[in-house]
Amino acid sequence: MPERVVYLDASALVKRYVRETGTEGVQRLLRGAGVVGTAAITRVEVTAALAKAVRMGVLAGSEALDALGAFRDEWRALERIQVTETILSRAANLAWEQNLRAYDATHLAAAVIWQELLGVPVTMATFDRELWEASRAAGLDVWPGETP
Repeated sequence: MPERVVYLDASALVKRYVRETGTEGVQRLLRGAGVVGTAAITRVEVTAALAKAVRMGVLAGSEALDALGAFRDEWRALERIQVTETILSRAANLAWEQNLRAYDATHLAAAVIWQELLGVPVTMATFDRELWEASRAAGLDVWPGETP
């Protein structure tokens, strides 16, 4: 089994394509990972985040298109965890128990179930404080090492 299994939520994955606080750390994390995965919904979240960055004037349209192109090129290299009824059921429970937003609960459920299936520790990479804390409480390794 690979050295480190990393699950990226959208807040972490987008830093791979847009230079912002945390980008260099994400790059180092990915270089040290044996397997990198995310839920299939992350495809929508990253695309929406890039579009929002253009609307807010954070990125020029051409920069966002370049980032989107790079993301689409690398999407197939990620382990894409399909959002199944099992994951949605677990996510609904986690949303209630941990007071999480819907997509955060879905990411957490996907990562926890992935860890159960692999039988090895999975590191949740997220810059969302609530998801970071809930991931740690659920028994995942968390990155960054301190609450974002």
